[in-house]
Amino acid sequence: MSLFQQETGITARDCIIDEESNRIIFLVDQDKMGVAIGRNGANVKRLEKRVGKSIELVGYSENLEELVKNLMAPARVKSIRVVQGNDRKTIYITVEPEDKGLAIGKAGRNVSRARLILKRYADIDSVVIV
Repeated sequence: MSLFQQETGITARDCIIDEESNRIIFLVDQDKMGVAIGRNGANVKRLEKRVGKSIELVGYSENLEELVKNLMAPARVKSIRVVQGNDRKTIYITVEPEDKGLAIGKAGRNVSRARLILKRYADIDSVVIV
């Protein structure tokens, strides 16, 4: 996280290392996203070269609905519904039909990222894109 701050001038709220997908996910205050990314993605590209992993930034919000929208961007989220059952919480995220592939991501990368972050911040076990 100190390397992120050194490279971007922004303090990340959290950092999640996803070894399975060879990436590092940083949660950044929404109003600082542009500065963190840098002009034409320069900060992200520089960080990726230094650490040898893919870097992903997500705008943080304490509001669950806002956080979900940030996780799914640029897919357009229509609604979210959290269902509790059998000691497990599942979140159903409804997106515009033409954005479904975008929301899921290549090989499910975006759903995986959402699951990691939502487990950590909202104790949600499963993410379903509808």
